[in-house]
Amino acid sequence: MDYLVIEGFKGAAEEFSQEANLAPTVDFESIESRMIIRQALQRGDVEDAITRVNDLNPEILDTNAALYFRLQQQKLIEYIRAGRIADALQFAQEELAPRGEESPEFLAELERTMSLLAFENATNAPPAIADLLSPAQRMKTAGEVNAAILDSLSQGKEVKLVGLLKLLCWGESLLEEKAEFPKLNLSSA
Repeated sequence: MDYLVIEGFKGAAEEFSQEANLAPTVDFESIESRMIIRQALQRGDVEDAITRVNDLNPEILDTNAALYFRLQQQKLIEYIRAGRIADALQFAQEELAPRGEESPEFLAELERTMSLLAFENATNAPPAIADLLSPAQRMKTAGEVNAAILDSLSQGKEVKLVGLLKLLCWGESLLEEKAEFPKLNLSSA
């Protein structure tokens, strides 16, 4: 159930809840809201995502400067991806530069993002910079927003199943030093 809720499988979570005769510990509508926000970020519509996060809980972005910066950084990346260089420069100057002055971490990320402008296309850029234009960057931003929303709803933000697998691997590595035993092969699954 934990996995279904965190990963946003609303229908499956509702079915599982009914089949297992479990009282829902979460508002299923919040799952749908989170997935709409995730989809907006995955298609590059950062403004829609910010509006929806604020509609859901305005304190999320007010109290999490790093998350707000990540969303603004993603918006800058989307301007660059669309070839809207003048908009990108203006946005970076007005919105992101003041945040970069406040935090060295933000400044480093802003510089990395702005370095995209130095390359005609992403294939010429070093991987650490070109990665910003990959779909994985959108997924990363969406994951951070999802975790912040879950945190604001006082729900776990990491799937317990993943934690259990990490614990299993750690236990196996400790045991491997002391004895021979049959191991789970998780890489072929």
